[in-house]
Amino acid sequence: MTRPISYKRHRFPPEIIAHAVWLYFRFPLSLRLVEEMLLERGILVSYETVRRWALRFGPAYAHRLKRKTPSRRDVWHLDEVAVTIAGQKHWLWRAVDQDGYVLDEIMQTRRDTKAAKRLLKRLLKQQGCRPVG
Repeated sequence: MTRPISYKRHRFPPEIIAHAVWLYFRFPLSLRLVEEMLLERGILVSYETVRRWALRFGPAYAHRLKRKTPSRRDVWHLDEVAVTIAGQKHWLWRAVDQDGYVLDEIMQTRRDTKAAKRLLKRLLKQQGCRPVG
């Protein structure tokens, strides 16, 4: 179990810290641009403070985003899409769990059931357990 993130001795609320760190890591923004965006919302914070927040809280946020271990209660959804790349038609098969996490995918130029079966066999082997549905 992960411990809660401590915001002790920080004068800004956790929501502002989390938003600044999210802006910095989610979009290709510099620290000064994040500072400017926060200033537009009426939050006066230095780019150096944003840098310290990114170093302090970034790894903790990333750790919480890591994938949970598969369980028997998981539900998988299989998806098949035709995609055109450089004028050539390709078939993309994806397996997604109930949280929207892509478990596995395969892309081929031909649509055949062997590829879909290979995807399912590989997925069952990787996950180690069968889904509910």
